[in-house]
Amino acid sequence: MHEFGPALREWRRRRRLSQLELALRTGTTQRHVSFLESGRSAPGRGMVVRFAESLQLPLRERNALLLAAGYAPSYPETRLDDPALRPVLDGLRRLLDGHRPYPAIVVDRFGDLVSANDGLGVLTEGVAPELLEPPVNVLRLALHPEGMAPRIVNFDDWARHVLERPRQEQARAPHERHTELLAELEGYLPRPASPSADHLGFAVPLRLRWRGGELRLITAITTFATAVDVTVSELRLETFLPADEATAEALSRAD
Repeated sequence: MHEFGPALREWRRRRRLSQLELALRTGTTQRHVSFLESGRSAPGRGMVVRFAESLQLPLRERNALLLAAGYAPSYPETRLDDPALRPVLDGLRRLLDGHRPYPAIVVDRFGDLVSANDGLGVLTEGVAPELLEPPVNVLRLALHPEGMAPRIVNFDDWARHVLERPRQEQARAPHERHTELLAELEGYLPRPASPSADHLGFAVPLRLRWRGGELRLITAITTFATAVDVTVSELRLETFLPADEATAEALSRAD
């Protein structure tokens, strides 16, 4: 119970909220938030859940906040190899196969590859074999100098684009592995420079050398917002789509 107050205060500060702002979001008073953070009051289970929702915490962190308040976690965390997740993984497999001939992957919160369709070979052509040894980290695969990096025409812009998501994840829910992975990946980037004229913030196409030509791909990321299992909530479906007709024709011929 004594851990709840500091945990609530830390999450509130990370979200840059005042006690009054959090109180209004949660439907309570600034005085009550103050008493909870100082340990003068103890929250009920329902109040902890309301705080977690108001702070937009991922399911894993919601469980941690419940534990800090002395309550059992509400959200299960099922292993990927558990038969209970087979329907979810089978459904994802059908989505991946339905996206062919374009590449599509499923990754976990650290960017480790969970599943992929045959189109992954378009992205991994020529990469060092050790980067394809499980567990394959797609962030490392994209930015490592022996990975995709030598084939990426707009590497500077693409690398910064790729790092936006893990940086956001780290800011939202810090984790030691994210810290270590970001330190490694940022070491692969060139020295900071102004974005090129082609840089459009989050709308950065992947320009990839392939078979004597160039593929131009855009990406879409799907998350599972209604998931009530920690593992499923942390999965990401990333699909690559052709940004021009020449890319669409090239990938269709290669299928």
